Amino acid sequence: MNLGTWRSLSACYSVKKAEGRRSFVNRRASVAALLRNPLAGLTEEEVIADVDAWTVEKGLTEHKEAFRKGALLARVGQREDGFENVSQLSEAEKDLLRYEINHRWSHPFMLYFLVVLCAGSAIVQGMDQTAVNGAELFYFDEFNITNEWQQGLLNGAPYLCSALIGCWTNAPLNRLFGRRGTIFISCFISFATGFWMAAADSWYNLLIARFALGFAVGAKSSTTPVYAAESAPKTIRDALTMMWQMWTAFGIMLGFVVSLAFKECDFLGEYSQWRWMLGSTSIPPFVVMIQVYLFPESPRWYMEKGKYDKAFQSLKSLRKHEIQAARDMYYAYKLLEIEKTQGEGNNIIKEFFTVKRNQRAAQSSFFVMFMQQFCGLSVIAYYSSTIFEQAGFSRSNALLVSFGTGVTNWLFAIPAIYTIDTFGRRNLLLTTFPFMSLCLLYCEFSFFIPNLPNEDSSPARTGNVAAAIFLFMMVYSPGEGPVPFTYSAEAFPLYIRDVGMSFATATCWGFNFILSLTWPPLVRAFTPQGAFGWYAAWNFFGWVYAYFLLPETKNLTLEELDTVFSVGNREHASYFQKKLPWYFNKYIFRRDVEPMDPLFQFYDEGPSQHERGRYDTEKGRRV
Repeated sequence: MNLGTWRSLSACYSVKKAEGRRSFVNRRASVAALLRNPLAGLTEEEVIADVDAWTVEKGLTEHKEAFRKGALLARVGQREDGFENVSQLSEAEKDLLRYEINHRWSHPFMLYFLVVLCAGSAIVQGMDQTAVNGAELFYFDEFNITNEWQQGLLNGAPYLCSALIGCWTNAPLNRLFGRRGTIFISCFISFATGFWMAAADSWYNLLIARFALGFAVGAKSSTTPVYAAESAPKTIRDALTMMWQMWTAFGIMLGFVVSLAFKECDFLGEYSQWRWMLGSTSIPPFVVMIQVYLFPESPRWYMEKGKYDKAFQSLKSLRKHEIQAARDMYYAYKLLEIEKTQGEGNNIIKEFFTVKRNQRAAQSSFFVMFMQQFCGLSVIAYYSSTIFEQAGFSRSNALLVSFGTGVTNWLFAIPAIYTIDTFGRRNLLLTTFPFMSLCLLYCEFSFFIPNLPNEDSSPARTGNVAAAIFLFMMVYSPGEGPVPFTYSAEAFPLYIRDVGMSFATATCWGFNFILSLTWPPLVRAFTPQGAFGWYAAWNFFGWVYAYFLLPETKNLTLEELDTVFSVGNREHASYFQKKLPWYFNKYIFRRDVEPMDPLFQFYDEGPSQHERGRYDTEKGRRV
């Protein structure tokens, strides 16, 4: 074969490959366009005929008028003021919808009661993570545990169980018991294992109890945000989903609170303080268990089970007016119809690993979850009291300063509710990774400060170590704190989202276990200086990876995400490599430079999509 023939064949192959990719993207985009609004292409008469037949089929004829209006509202739901042109609505109903837009946080009491439940579930998650921080100082002494690997295994056991088993029970538990049932079961496990840990009479009994706790971690972290998202109206859905991270941070703070509160409670024995610390983690899940069946089940779950009358009753309790409930229920049903067609005849596991768009989503979710652990946060969450003791604090002061890190983590998580949609996921990571690296380097060099003569500590060293870790928590909370779960929840197509979230949460808790297990021997081998330097290096790696390979997902529709995740690593990295000199010229040398073409271009078919144009990766919005 001569060179010319070879080049011709190569060119043909490249064209076919590009056509194949475009065909896949167009096919997925057409499905995603329907998912964006499956009613957009129908006339009012067609919508009314469709919803009338649907209400008869589902046994909802007594609510036919409400569903007619709700379906017409769903048809124009992509436009904020679309309801103004729906002639079937009364002026009072239009006033209600105007009020909904202008008062996005005005909803029935039951919805806010549900928010309290979801916050309680997140608090359980966070408290389970950090109560061990103070407890380990005492149970290591009581059981004479001096082997570093044994120490790490005890602390990380829940996350080993969660990664191997707990995260993968999410789908079957939700299918069998619903969202409420899954939350109840996971909180019951947390409740029971809290007492089990407190009563453990040997280190291996404690290990088994902590391993059992992992059954609750994965299912709870996957189910609660979904329950909130499926029950909330779209105007506050993202904010409620984001609150999972904020209230988990609050639970992390409570874990430090109980460590501080019970540090002197030793009347059951010299080292019995840890029993009160771990036993107290049974209180929040008990409260959630009492609450959970006071709420309606997810309307979407009811519809998946064919219980449409219960789904409507559930939504009516969560909305101010029945036409709002009818609108949201009918729209959700039409989305479910399309999702079912997506999954029919497909091998979900095979497509998860073999379809390029899904591979890129999995790769990106893996990265953000991996870095949530290897940025160094879990070291501080589980070992900060030990770290502060190594820096020279007394045990009492180490617990007090650890409590301060928990408060800082929670307070700086609150602004993330707003910043994640203002600055974008990728930009938040690019901003915070360098600062987290600098904070850990600051902590590393602080350990080089020598102790005072004839003293076991130095105020300069203890003060600087504490300052470095507080600064780290301030930077982590609005960046790697909220991004991973938010990013993973939106990265996967709807038809494989359950598998994708199980994969993402298993990644998170798996590396959480690895970090918990390896920190004690890492400190022994590298000293605290080398150990903090190790995680500072990982933050530098995180910045490089995020810059070259991580796509932005902020403000993108479903079909646009299909296009974004279909762009390969090489193409994505090449674009941002070329853009580096442009950044230097524009922002460092302050030169007047021509804007670069955006990486992602969306070619839309419908006239309503034409105006959306292209996505500018720098600005994080369409241009």
